[in-house]
Amino acid sequence: MPESCTQTSGSTSGRCSGFLSSAARTATLYIDKVMDALHRHRSLYKGTTPPWKETYRKRCVERLKNSRSRLLEKYRQMGESLKTGSGCVLVQEVMEEEWSALQVANQRLPSLRGKGCIRDMYSILQESDELAVLEEIQQELMSQELSIIEEYEKSLQYEECYLSSVVEGLDEEKRVICPVCRVNHLTINTHFIFCECGVHIDTRQGSVTPEQLQSLLESRVSEHMEQCPHNPAFSLASSVEGCASLLMSCPVSLGLQSVTRLREKQLHTSSFVISTA
Repeated sequence: MPESCTQTSGSTSGRCSGFLSSAARTATLYIDKVMDALHRHRSLYKGTTPPWKETYRKRCVERLKNSRSRLLEKYRQMGESLKTGSGCVLVQEVMEEEWSALQVANQRLPSLRGKGCIRDMYSILQESDELAVLEEIQQELMSQELSIIEEYEKSLQYEECYLSSVVEGLDEEKRVICPVCRVNHLTINTHFIFCECGVHIDTRQGSVTPEQLQSLLESRVSEHMEQCPHNPAFSLASSVEGCASLLMSCPVSLGLQSVTRLREKQLHTSSFVISTA
């Protein structure tokens, strides 16, 4: 091959190599500038609270609070499987539902469409601050959920103890434990219901048997426990006519309400009269 061709070929190769090196350096510098700008942008917000945090947290807390019945129903259904699971009953569902609702109002938030799992929320939120916020909210909800379950378990224990005392009190002589003092047996006849603690209810206008009273007490306590986690208390109340009635009320009651009205309002308080008049 002619020497001139060899020199020309070598010269062209050198020029191409130099051009590629220059382009690579330019591209590298451009990428470095972009990454530096992105880093500065993230640094401006690093350590700050995401603007959606408080709204999302409040909505999750409120939804979990209003989902008490659904939570307890699912808790009862899960049974032993809860011990081998994550320990959450409704927290994951609540977080997913509220995130989807929040994302509709704020299109800049990543969507769970096609995913629908809280684990995907953690994977699509890359910023460590945002991940920390989600974990913080999740821990708060888990604590609230556990508190609701503990209250429910306590109410079950109370109900079991009370119903046991009523059943044990209804012995061969058909005696019922007084729900007010929970110590003495009630004296029940066709004229009155009486206890040494001071309970005295006139039953002449509508006599009641020990079995009827026991059934009434059991049903009222059970109805209350289905609506409210707080333990009820019994006391005497006098009507306008001066007739005494046995009143079951809740420590957090807002006032005297009828059973029907309570059910309509779905209040977490209860108080109603057990009267034979």
